[in-house]
Amino acid sequence: MSSLHDVIVLGGGPAALCLAAALAEQALQVALLAPHDLRAPWPNTYGIWVDEVDALGLAHLLEHRWSHTVSYFGAGAADPADPANAATAHGRDYGLFDREGLQQHWLTACERGGVALLQGQAERLALDLAGGGSVLHTADGSVLHARLVVDATGHGSALLHRPDRGPVAGQAAYGVVGQFTAPPVESGQFVLMDYRADHLSAAERAESPTFLYAMDLGGGRFFVEETSLALAPPVPFAVLKQRLERRLAHRGVAITAVEHEEFCLFPMNLPLPDLDQPLLGFGGAAAMVHPASGYMVGSLLRRAPAVAAAVAAAMADPAAPSAALARAGWQALWPEPERFRRAFYLFGLGKLMGFEEARLRHHFAAFFRLPAQEWFGFLTNTLTTPQLLGAMLRLFALAPNDVRAGLLWPARRP
Repeated sequence: MSSLHDVIVLGGGPAALCLAAALAEQALQVALLAPHDLRAPWPNTYGIWVDEVDALGLAHLLEHRWSHTVSYFGAGAADPADPANAATAHGRDYGLFDREGLQQHWLTACERGGVALLQGQAERLALDLAGGGSVLHTADGSVLHARLVVDATGHGSALLHRPDRGPVAGQAAYGVVGQFTAPPVESGQFVLMDYRADHLSAAERAESPTFLYAMDLGGGRFFVEETSLALAPPVPFAVLKQRLERRLAHRGVAITAVEHEEFCLFPMNLPLPDLDQPLLGFGGAAAMVHPASGYMVGSLLRRAPAVAAAVAAAMADPAAPSAALARAGWQALWPEPERFRRAFYLFGLGKLMGFEEARLRHHFAAFFRLPAQEWFGFLTNTLTTPQLLGAMLRLFALAPNDVRAGLLWPARRP
């Protein structure tokens, strides 16, 4: 484990494998280092709007695909006269990745590109002052040398430096794949957001709004997940589990068999890392989670090739030190327009975190009245800066007065 690599990528999840495969396609000598077996199955589910994978020719990696995609932004059965209680149809297909298929897709690409799969815990990174490269020390005493190290270990990265901007808001979710006494959603349906909260007290709805994310998996199996968009501190899993059970019970549904429990927690407003450091980040470690939606896989797929190409171009100079190589990668990953749009998304997230349940429902009801290309582009971060600003001006015009007031004035709570 002392040979020199062009790039060592740390991590074993989607971000690490995606970038390692892209770097290998640039004919670079790449190693993947993770503390676990890189072929071990991934535990979490990954959803995506199908248009994103269709554009990349990767729809074959989906395990499920739904055309019946809806959300609910009404108050629930307690207010049946509210027209918003009807389903909001999205008119776009949504998909769930075949986790094994997605993982194998990238592992095959890594194998084809000669990527070395290493197991070990990265502990410390140093610069080779004489050669200009990076020296990586692992927990078992091994020393690895590379021209560049990329940290794709997730938002809990121990090596990347980032500024402290105060409390970090987390999106938290508790979910179950299993069987039920009655269908929790309609046959063949995917529910992006069900904010109906008539099963909760007024105090619960006001302080920590949550929504149901759910889908029919076929064969009498369903995935249901209670989700908090973002709060600091995040909503505890125990609360989310209790709310999910209460939501189901309120609709006369009980869980009869649990195949899989999912516990999901990740930061929505993690500060960008220091873009001048000689260590490059990617994925959650590089704050690539979409601050408005929580999605990331589509962004990984779109942005990895550009980052890999920039790193490869910088490596054409054999004397380029790690700092220069990392700088090229950071500039490709976070150019100024991308940073501006992220700041705009963070501004919006901060507003939504201050909304009580009713105002949050009103906001999303207005948001999905935008032209489909605008709300889709917002959620996937595929709008240009002018398009994004235009969409938000249109949203302000469509929104009811309570939402406009919430956007203009300081939040009811921080």
